[in-house]
Amino acid sequence: MGPGGMGRLSDRNRPKAKLKDVSVKRILRLFKGYWGQLLAIIGLALFAAVIGLIPPLVMKEIIDKAIPQGNMKILAGMALLMIFLPVVSGVLGVWQNHLNTKVTQGVIRDLGQSLFHNLQRQSMAFFTDARSGEIVQRITGDVQAVQSVVTSLVVSSITQIVIVVSTIGILFALDWKLAIISVLILPLFVLPVKKVSKVRKELRTETQKVRSDITSQLSENFGISGALLTRIFGREKQQEIEFTAMNQKVMDLELRLNLVGRWFGMATSTLGPLGTAIIYMYGGYSVISGSMTLGSIVAFAAYLGRLYMPVGMLLNLHVEVATALGVFQRIFEYQDMVPDVMDAEGARPLGLVEGRVAYKQVSFAYKPGQYALRDVTFEAQPGEMVALVGPSGAGKSTLIGMIARLYDSTSGVVEVDGVNVRDVQLASLRAQIAYVTQESFLFHATIGDNLRFAREDATREEMEAACRQAYIHDFIVSLPEGYDTMVGERGHRLSGGERQRIAIARAILKRPRILILDEATSHLDSESESYVQAALEELMQGRTTLVIAHRLSTVLAADHILVIEAGSVVERGTHSELLALDGLYARLYSTQFASVTEE
Repeated sequence: MGPGGMGRLSDRNRPKAKLKDVSVKRILRLFKGYWGQLLAIIGLALFAAVIGLIPPLVMKEIIDKAIPQGNMKILAGMALLMIFLPVVSGVLGVWQNHLNTKVTQGVIRDLGQSLFHNLQRQSMAFFTDARSGEIVQRITGDVQAVQSVVTSLVVSSITQIVIVVSTIGILFALDWKLAIISVLILPLFVLPVKKVSKVRKELRTETQKVRSDITSQLSENFGISGALLTRIFGREKQQEIEFTAMNQKVMDLELRLNLVGRWFGMATSTLGPLGTAIIYMYGGYSVISGSMTLGSIVAFAAYLGRLYMPVGMLLNLHVEVATALGVFQRIFEYQDMVPDVMDAEGARPLGLVEGRVAYKQVSFAYKPGQYALRDVTFEAQPGEMVALVGPSGAGKSTLIGMIARLYDSTSGVVEVDGVNVRDVQLASLRAQIAYVTQESFLFHATIGDNLRFAREDATREEMEAACRQAYIHDFIVSLPEGYDTMVGERGHRLSGGERQRIAIARAILKRPRILILDEATSHLDSESESYVQAALEELMQGRTTLVIAHRLSTVLAADHILVIEAGSVVERGTHSELLALDGLYARLYSTQFASVTEE
């Protein structure tokens, strides 16, 4: 059972992307919608490749004609051309780089947006099971980790392929024998690729996993609650030791990644000079024998650089893509997750409801055969309050969360106004429900922004009215910045009672038909509790309220009390009826409720 009695569905309906699914074809599908810009990049690459073929021919003209003939006109023209061509090539490069960056950033944006959208669709079971740091790492760190691959995949692959094809063509035009010798060297470039790709992929996957662990630890250690707990128990040194170990592991993995890459780079870089040396040997012999001009061999050697270097870059790109497959696997795993809770096909919107709630033989298993709730049946009429009491971990939070479909039952039906909640659209269902928990969460934003989280279109007057009803308005206006006051992370600039009253005001602002309360007054002082209890009683008129009860005042006010133990309703009735049974409720009353002094 998860925290607060919430069940976990870590494996159910959650397929994981396998490495065989992470293909270059799927990666290329990320570029859907950018083909027009990719065609422009290809066109610029072709133009740049043609321009890049000219300088060696210019050198050939200078060596074979201009200098031997003493022709200053040809020499000056060739010299000007050598200045002009780099300028044109540079301008094309800037344009091409801009388009490439635009495509790359668009793909990265779309990928992050896709992950965020799918995470927003997941049920609470996913977030109960997952670590927040892991989620953050996948949607930020992992996405950024593949940025260089996306960049290379677009520009480098297109540009280098164009350069290689055009260069091979001109080499054969210059001298087909030398061209064949040059091409025969290329297979040697491929030999180390497979082994290097495998090693780097494994290292990159492990590196991203450790980075996720670091992100999770930082998120926990430096959150307000984690930082407070660390200092209370004096665990600073232990956490620093753990962080140091993970940080060192990342460093070691990155060093290994870099070393493998450098060895691969060294291996490929030695093959270029090998080919050049062979060409100079054979070409030099041809020049000496008179079958080839000096300018031709110089031009040919220059073209070799345009052949071997792009081939090396393409192979390195193959290695980088293979290295990133592990990261893409992590990204696609989140992208492929099927939500445990979603709109059914043909789901209709739920109109304004009276608030009649019914549970009919509802069971819930977070793993097959391991039931957190079993055969729960009860009904609440509009305006009634049903209190849930029972030991911690009995399944109370999971049970009340089913109304808003934070979880879906494994079997049985939950109905609102006689309609199965699975048959209506989630947004329209949740629009009818307000939820106030024992630990009310506020975003790191202004008080006004936190209130408008319930209703984005709420006016200032409506917010103030809700805050007056929750007895927090006077406190807010006493602050220097009033409703524009920043509340800090998780609202920790405010006291527990102040946060709770703002959360209640937020629920009031929503105007719900159904209220779900996890003892919403538990963090209030006696005076504030009496005020807020009165406000809640007014708010509950004509509305169904389900409440997890920890205080006697809540129990006494309930129309029905359900006593839950080990996921089953073991007793039900009013306070007096349950006391008369002298069962679990009576024992809970004597240990948990009776000692509470009513104000």
